[in-house]
Amino acid sequence: MATAVMDTAVHRGELPPSEVYRRFARIEAHGSSEVYEDWAGNIAEDPEVLELVAGLSRSKRQPNLVFAAARFHGAEGTYASFRSALMDRWDAIRETILARSTQTNEAARCAVLLPFLTELPQPLSLIEVGASAGLCLVPDRYSYRYSDGTHLDPAGGPSEVVIDCRLGPGVEPPQVLPEVVWRAGIDLSPVDVANPDDCTWLETLIWPGHDGRRDRLRSALAIARREPPRVIAGDLNEALPALAAEAPVDATLVVFHTAVLAYLDQAARDGFVELVNGLPGHWISNEGPGVLPQLHPLPESVPRGEFVIAVDGTPRATADPHGRSVTASRPPYAT
Repeated sequence: MATAVMDTAVHRGELPPSEVYRRFARIEAHGSSEVYEDWAGNIAEDPEVLELVAGLSRSKRQPNLVFAAARFHGAEGTYASFRSALMDRWDAIRETILARSTQTNEAARCAVLLPFLTELPQPLSLIEVGASAGLCLVPDRYSYRYSDGTHLDPAGGPSEVVIDCRLGPGVEPPQVLPEVVWRAGIDLSPVDVANPDDCTWLETLIWPGHDGRRDRLRSALAIARREPPRVIAGDLNEALPALAAEAPVDATLVVFHTAVLAYLDQAARDGFVELVNGLPGHWISNEGPGVLPQLHPLPESVPRGEFVIAVDGTPRATADPHGRSVTASRPPYAT
């Protein structure tokens, strides 16, 4: 299964709705989800459905959000089923679109972050911005199986969540799990791991055909319910300074994020970069190559469909967005 490419203009609604869905079908869904490629391609040529979508604010026109809301209300399989759901239940679907957001929480991303978390002075205080349910705040509760034969398990034994990850050239496998002594997240609308509707929404955000990711999400949610990570509601630029001030001073502060900044406008992204660079500790970003041009100004040099992992503003690796592989950066991103 190919990895979807994240198109910032699509997710921020910066194009006419027909072009948003046409590009989503061609660039993001192609090779990753036949269902979503079919839906998006048909919407782009369907004036009635486009009229419904055009009535939403730009930030709510995201295909991921519209498709998940339709599936939340019964759409499945064919475009005819999707279209029927929109036409028959638009008021309910629209209400879900307005109330919810795209908050995909992929625990497997911890596998590509782990080599960089474990190289920092331990113990760690973790802050994740755009944390959703906080499933990436608990990397020490998962098991890892790296392609070089490295196996890591929590102290209590193998986890219900076992993450496989291919290590490419130049990435040293972590030898131990990180020692996390404090953790917290920020999200505009935190997902409550004890709320069945919230958990169903997270499942619905996983694209059709990605069954392994759905199974892993259910297991990660079960782990989180036993000891829910703290995730506060707020804007990341507004809430980060006060939350960082709560972190214990005798642990290394690490602020990190994955596939989050693409949803901010450029001014907010620039403000975040300035803010996080002014904090004590370290910053790990894992974003599409066009999201932070000040860190990676040549996105065409990044393999198609991969994100760039940067530590303290220095690109270190490219990674599969869903955590399946990580490879040390090649020039011009080599450190």
